[in-house]
Amino acid sequence: MIDLQRLLKRLKDEQRRLVLAMAKIDALPSHTDVKKVAELENAILAVSAVIEEQKSGS
Repeated sequence: MIDLQRLLKRLKDEQRRLVLAMAKIDALPSHTDVKKVAELENAILAVSAVIEEQKSGS
């Protein structure tokens, strides 16, 4: 589970880095950047679900 937790942290860190970078630009973020954030969110949710499954023994 430690590997999953490290993966989760990396995904969250990258998503946060990207969001903060988009916030610095005085324009709408690109479609590509928005898509990356959404894809990272999906990956974060998937990894979180697997962690919860392992905790509950499923």
